[in-house]
Formats: sequence, C-alpha cells, structure tokens
Amino acid sequence: MKYLLLLPILFSNLWFAQSAAFEKVVNYYNAEKNFNGVALVATNGKIDYIKGIGIADRQLGNAVNVKSKFKIASMTKTFTAVLIMQLYEQNKLDLKSTFGKYFSTYKGEAKDKVTIEQLLTYSSQIPAEADQSGMESYQLPITLDEYIDKYCSGKLTGIPGSKSNYSNTEYIILQKIIENITGKTFEKALQENILNPLKMENTNMLRSEDIIPGLVSSYVIDEKTKAVASDVPYFVENFFGSGAMYSTVEDLLKFDYAIFNQKLLNKTNSDLLIAPNKELNNVAFGVWFATGYGAFSKPFIYRTGGIEGSCSNWIHTIEDKKSIIVFNNTNGTNLYEMSEKLYLASKGEKTNIPEIKGSNAKK
Repeated sequence: MKYLLLLPILFSNLWFAQSAAFEKVVNYYNAEKNFNGVALVATNGKIDYIKGIGIADRQLGNAVNVKSKFKIASMTKTFTAVLIMQLYEQNKLDLKSTFGKYFSTYKGEAKDKVTIEQLLTYSSQIPAEADQSGMESYQLPITLDEYIDKYCSGKLTGIPGSKSNYSNTEYIILQKIIENITGKTFEKALQENILNPLKMENTNMLRSEDIIPGLVSSYVIDEKTKAVASDVPYFVENFFGSGAMYSTVEDLLKFDYAIFNQKLLNKTNSDLLIAPNKELNNVAFGVWFATGYGAFSKPFIYRTGGIEGSCSNWIHTIEDKKSIIVFNNTNGTNLYEMSEKLYLASKGEKTNIPEIKGSNAKK
C-alpha cells in the first residue's frame, strides 16, 4: 500500500522536472537566440507543455501569449495537400492524371505533361519564376489567375517526376485545381472541409488588409549587425495556397492530431499523405518524411514555414506520437535545433542547455 501512496508523489516530481526542463529550453532561446513566439509539446494530441514568450509588437511593446496568432507561411501547403487528398478520396481527382484535366485554361506546356502527384511533390519541373525576382511578385496586388499566368506557366526545365525542386509554384496551381473541382473559393473549401470540422477557430487565410486580433507582427534580424527591422511590406495573399494562412499552435495541434488519427482522411490516404517518395528526397504530400535526424532518431514528419520574419517548425514523431510545434516572429532562431531540445526534454533526457548569461536573463 505504501508504494501506491508514493506513486502520485513520483509522478508529480517527474512532471515538475519535465516542466522545468521545457522552461529552461524556451527561456534560453528567448534570452540568447531571438525566440519571440510560442512553443507547444504534445503526446498523441494531449498538451504536455505550452508557453508564449517575447514581444508580439515592438512598437506597442505587448507580449506574445499562447493564443497569439502567427503567419504560418508554407505550413499552408499541408492544408492544400489534405484538400487535394480529400478530393482524391471522393474520386473527384486522379493523382496520376495530368492536371490539365482539372485546369483546362492553364497556358503552360505542363498542362498535359505534369500529374497532380508531381505537383504535390514539387517535381513538375515548372520553373519557379517568382523565386527569381525575390519579393517582387508579392509587392503588388494580383489575382490567382494572373499570378499563375505570369509566374507559374513557364517552359519545363526537365522531365516531370525526375527530381524535386521545392517552390511555391505547384501549390499555387493546386489551389486553382481545388477551386475548379469544388466550384468554391479555396478559403470556403478550407473552412468547410478542415477548419470547421476540427473547430480550428483561430485559423484562416490572410489578406494584407485584414485586421486579425492577436496576430503578431514579424521582424527580420540582420545576421551581421543583429539589427532588428520590420518585414518589408508585402501582400501575403499572393502566396495563395502555398503560404497565406495564419494559425495558433493549439489549432495546428488539432490539425496534427486529425492527420495522424484519420479524422480528415481514411487510413489508406492518411498514410499516403505522409509516405516518403524515396527517389525524391523523401518528400511526401505537403510535408517531408525523415527516418531520423539529430535528436529525432526514429521516423518523423516535419514541415517548416518562413516568410521574412514569420518562421515556424512542426515535427511529429511516428512511434512515440510527440508533436513539437514552434511559432516565432523573428528569423533569428534555429527552430529545428530548439525543437530537438524540446523533444529531449519531453523524454526526460538531457538537453545540455547552458545557463542564461546574466545580462540577458533580465530581458
């Protein structure tokens, strides 16, 4: 009986030790590595730790909190991929078909040469013409059709399916395909098929003129001078289905749980979504698959996002079902490294986080 009485004390001690380890990681990255954001660690959808830290808006001086909303940039691509896979599951789309079947007005030569699957894996060989002009394609208003005609319709640079070249191009085309098949705007399809069913009330597409309560500002840090500056002005909506969403870490956890517990797709298609294409550097649909890297020694999927100072990292380990989600409003933090430390803390292992320097400890 005395051993049973000791169990609550042991579990309590373990919880406090783990919580302290998480705190040390987050506080260190805030004080020393420019982390101003929210970190979340969960096991099979249940939150083990969540914390917001740092400055949300440097002009107002207000603080980040766990409900703060962030631009999630290319994490948007995973939502786009799920919408495509839902259409596939409903037999409204064939992954092996060339995409011109669903986008008859497309003007490039890829129309009858590139498949939906190749769009999902960035292996279309459609040139990423927008990338060659830096932020130019995001600094003037433009419609989806105009954007595709101007930046996503060039001559193929190679054989479709031969290699994966990451860009926004394919996922912007995928948005148009979703709209053509559903007869709805991408935003409406997103709401009806993902956000509403999962009760993701703090997630949506974002337009530059929108006023979103709780949406943080974002900042770029000069690598040499360490000077902090606001992002250059841009129209976030020009990223379309490749990067124009905002969310919170708690909402993204709902999405994470839904993917790995077949709430959005059946088991076969959920597995197909995250399955690695080994000949294409293990790219999956909207995420990447890794057999292990660094502190993550066993299989996991990961998805990053980054536009100017809006940076994010999402990792889900397949075997122990850990979810590490980190949103940041500066580009000055190695979020993968930080995620590794949070993962080690979640397993009760040493994080080797140094003590915070005295001058920074008071920030």
